[in-house]
Amino acid sequence: MTKEIRIGDIKIGGRNQLVLISGPCVIESERLCLKTAHRIKEITQKLEIPFIFKSSYDKANRLSLDSYRGPGIKKGLDILYKVRQRVRVPILSDIHCQEEIKEVKGVLDIIQIPAFLCRQTDIVIEAAKTGKVINIKKAQFLAPWDVAHIIKKAESTKNKKILITERGICFGYNNLVVDFRSLSIMQRFGYPVTFDATHSVQLPGGKGKISSGQREFVSGLVRAAVAFGCDGLFLEVHPHPDKALCDGLNMIDLEELEKLLKQVKRIESVL
Repeated sequence: MTKEIRIGDIKIGGRNQLVLISGPCVIESERLCLKTAHRIKEITQKLEIPFIFKSSYDKANRLSLDSYRGPGIKKGLDILYKVRQRVRVPILSDIHCQEEIKEVKGVLDIIQIPAFLCRQTDIVIEAAKTGKVINIKKAQFLAPWDVAHIIKKAESTKNKKILITERGICFGYNNLVVDFRSLSIMQRFGYPVTFDATHSVQLPGGKGKISSGQREFVSGLVRAAVAFGCDGLFLEVHPHPDKALCDGLNMIDLEELEKLLKQVKRIESVL
């Protein structure tokens, strides 16, 4: 059993129910974030699922210079703060360098270390020093047991409010695959493990200079991960994913979320 981590009134891990981390991949506008956050909260309140809002103010790891990155840290944090205040939900977003940490810690409830940066010792340590909950996304190129070394970096600051997120591993060129054993392996380190179903169906660079995705497999992977015993789900959603400015092909339609979460609740009820 993993330890319990608290984010405000939300408890993740231990013997607590599944938690949902969800929102658009990247901030496209204040209106979109507020609309999406309100709708997800309506759905999760009805189903009694704890909800944490996620969106990125900057996608600094895009393959192409032409890819949409987001509004940037200043405007992005202003929007995330409004979501936090108006929708009354905890906020998660990702950082990309040490300098951003002092700016985000006053707004974010959870600081996320992106998968490509999870081995960057200074970033992990400085983020952990804030005392905030830290969500470490396991890199596509790491074995699950390697995460133990990253956890020790965060723990070296005396911060033990750590989440780990599985997001698939490299499977040849432009493809990812999920090894569900990793959920159990990483839970052995004692911290809650969430499953990122939408990035797990991403096809990195699958459309040349941008990524592609296979959202039709998201629901199946979600059901499998919940049955396998993950502590939380990480799902990027969008009201119109085919028109999204980033990662649209692996995000799910906001209006399909309720149906999927009802399936999740039924699976969880028999575990």
